[in-house]
Amino acid sequence: MEKKTLHVEGMTCGHCKSAVANALSDLEGVKNVVVHLEEGTVEVEVDASQITDSQMIEAIEEQGYDVKK
Repeated sequence: MEKKTLHVEGMTCGHCKSAVANALSDLEGVKNVVVHLEEGTVEVEVDASQITDSQMIEAIEEQGYDVKK
């Protein structure tokens, strides 16, 4: 397992937090998701052999949020 921190812009409320967490949780290889709304970060525990950063970023961006690269 590998822990990653993604910096997400545009999250402002509980709905935003849920949308991002659910989008990532639905991906194969994602084991745990913790969204820190105040900091604008998402901590993700992943199996790096099953998922790429690009796939996670795409899932977040499909929800309407920007990921700082």
